[in-house]
Amino acid sequence: MTVKIFIKRKVTPESVLELTVLLKKLRSLTLSQAGYIYGETLKRVDQKDECMVISTWRSLEDWNAWIANPERIAIQNQIDKLLGQKTEYAVYEV
Repeated sequence: MTVKIFIKRKVTPESVLELTVLLKKLRSLTLSQAGYIYGETLKRVDQKDECMVISTWRSLEDWNAWIANPERIAIQNQIDKLLGQKTEYAVYEV
């Protein structure tokens, strides 16, 4: 079963450059993960400080393997520290 993951973050203008670097690192790791199909990053029109990543995975198991990846966790912890809050995840079945 294919799943889509909605990843929501609040971004301050001061954090944009450093966040971009961290997201590029995360994206490059994601591309080599089993089951990863596609991802896109969206910027909310009516709330400039919010962005959404929509990530598509072959299966929930593939997503769960990625979410448990130690390299991903290390980068994600840096992102959460930079933004001052936890990233929100929502998993949907296609």
